[in-house]
Amino acid sequence: MQELLTNWFPNVMAKLPDFYAAIGDTLLMVVWSGIISFVLGLILGVLITVTRPGAILENRVVYRALDILISLFRSIPFIILLTWVMPVSRAIMGTAIYVRGAIVPLVFGAAPFFTRQVESALAELDPGLVEAALSMGSSPMEIIFRVYLKESVAAIARGTTITAISLLNLTAMAGVVGAGGLGDFAIRYGHDRNMTDVTNVTVFVLVILVCIMEWIGSQVVKKNTH
Repeated sequence: MQELLTNWFPNVMAKLPDFYAAIGDTLLMVVWSGIISFVLGLILGVLITVTRPGAILENRVVYRALDILISLFRSIPFIILLTWVMPVSRAIMGTAIYVRGAIVPLVFGAAPFFTRQVESALAELDPGLVEAALSMGSSPMEIIFRVYLKESVAAIARGTTITAISLLNLTAMAGVVGAGGLGDFAIRYGHDRNMTDVTNVTVFVLVILVCIMEWIGSQVVKKNTH
């Protein structure tokens, strides 16, 4: 089997330690930036939903400020965002390269996207449920946790899956500026040194990772759809 793989993918087999390290770096970037983006996006998504005009905590100033800020970061191409937030990366992480340096721009790229996903998920909620909770004397925090979030788990799970896949794509792009991971591995060897088998295997691994994310997401959605 090893001989067959060596014949088909000679350059990959010759650089297996680097390949495994690249997979590990990609997973690290996705997990850490994903967790941070999930928390920030969930908070901002709820906040922009409950402060919109006519909502339970209506605040036009907060809503407008968040809406503009989120739209601003969503409108910046990620490749430009990578270089733009380098000073912030250095200040927070101590470096603007490798996995640590990629976390900050990945969060800046994914959190606004996930915020919109959460906002859309909460917008699907039947307004009658909120009105019923208000009529029973529920506080705003009770409505947020027991109505908005509890009833929107499936929709938020779909948004989380979409964001995770998008984040995986962003990590590959981050490889262009030396963030490490599969993107850097494919560019450094597959593109720059014309090693086609490296590019093919990298694409295959990314497809497998996307399929795993979609399967996990679909299982969560199924269990929370009612």
